[in-house]
Amino acid sequence: MMEYKGYTGQIAVVDEERRIVHGHVVGIRDFITFQGATADEVIQAFHDSVDDYLDFCRELAEAPQKPVRNLP
Repeated sequence: MMEYKGYTGQIAVVDEERRIVHGHVVGIRDFITFQGATADEVIQAFHDSVDDYLDFCRELAEAPQKPVRNLP
């Protein structure tokens, strides 16, 4: 799991044939995805996707969804 700006990214699929790792942000209803071929690419893609989501929400003048956290 990865954390960035309060959002959590989770690896969902490893495409062995294309050698790409796919992931998505968990804890919100909106669907935010990312992918990369290396660990650095996956981390950067996750950060970029969260930033793009926040920018998109700003452009629409809508509040971004806040992640739901499981309480211990």
